[in-house]
Amino acid sequence: MASMPEQLVFEMPHRAAMGLEDFLVSDSNAAAVALIDRWPDWPIGAAILVGPRGSGKTHLANVWQLRSEAALHPAASLTRENVPAVASAGAVIIENIETLIDEAALFHLLNLVREQRLQVLLTTDTAPGDLKIALPDLLSRLKALPLASIEAPDDALLRAVLVKLFADRQLSVEPHIVDYVLVRMERSMSAAERFVAEADRQALVLQRRVTRAIAAAALDSLGY
Repeated sequence: MASMPEQLVFEMPHRAAMGLEDFLVSDSNAAAVALIDRWPDWPIGAAILVGPRGSGKTHLANVWQLRSEAALHPAASLTRENVPAVASAGAVIIENIETLIDEAALFHLLNLVREQRLQVLLTTDTAPGDLKIALPDLLSRLKALPLASIEAPDDALLRAVLVKLFADRQLSVEPHIVDYVLVRMERSMSAAERFVAEADRQALVLQRRVTRAIAAAALDSLGY
């Protein structure tokens, strides 16, 4: 009797993401996870989460949002007029501060961190020192905030994410297929999600398990 194909099993540290799917931890995001874990014991009531798109930054911000019951606001929508309403939530996430239009508004909001004991998490894909900020006081304030970076996912994390995404869809996939995909796909969480969804779709169409040929076709259809 032929032996069963080797199943994928990877031991990765993980935590339940407060009602979300598990947030997998690796060297690439451990510092950012530690920053979120330290809340509410931040030195001041504000911090910055830095990471490229597709690194899991939004997911981790969502974890903090659930813990803190924070309101979520895109930085581009922040104005001096709406700062009082934004601050009234008590805890706030300001997403993508690289898209900020009204710099004085964010400076005012950060002033309220101490005045009103406001809790603020800022997210950005650009380190504070590299942001195009014209207001010197705001730039100085941003550089002084506690900061944690999420790096692009490393191989261990992407491999574990692919395994989990396949398992979530009850798909049986051999290790060599994951290795084949790993060196060809874009290095991001969102790319992993797109790939697994496309591989699942093609496997369903062909009524076959995910083979290397199906994986290659899925990669090709996504432009990898």
